[in-house]
Amino acid sequence: MPTANIKAIAESSREKLKFAIELLENFLNNYALPQLTEGASDESVKVHAGLLSDLRHLLVFSEVAYEKLGALLRRPNFDNDAAERVLYDVYHHCVNNYFYPKNEAYSEDGRYAYTGQDAIRFRAKPSRAVRDVVLGISRSYEELRDELSYYESEYLTHRRMQGQAKS
Repeated sequence: MPTANIKAIAESSREKLKFAIELLENFLNNYALPQLTEGASDESVKVHAGLLSDLRHLLVFSEVAYEKLGALLRRPNFDNDAAERVLYDVYHHCVNNYFYPKNEAYSEDGRYAYTGQDAIRFRAKPSRAVRDVVLGISRSYEELRDELSYYESEYLTHRRMQGQAKS
């Protein structure tokens, strides 16, 4: 992939992560499980607890990737190999953790992806604040997924082929 293209993707990815981080951080700093589940059923409390755990993990992965991209972009000489590795990590840690949360409080329903409706479906009815933050960051992670789809599988194949060519 051309250097200019990788650098542009790194800059764009960093901006998308910044937006998602701000929303996640604001939400997690202002809401706790008891606030979100007041008067809710035990099942809803479990779902919300899992969701908060998943969002905390997503925030950490996103912050680490954001910092790594920032460090790469501040260097006088842009390092393509390091940038590709970080973009690979963004895809596999940030994007995948958003779309495939460990506790499965929500999932993406592909049937809605092209209808203009929200493709995210919750396992239990979420509080308004939870719904707003999950759907608020969805666009950032959707765009990251689209931009970084190369890093889903082709990046590793390309790396393996380079390693075999050097041997």
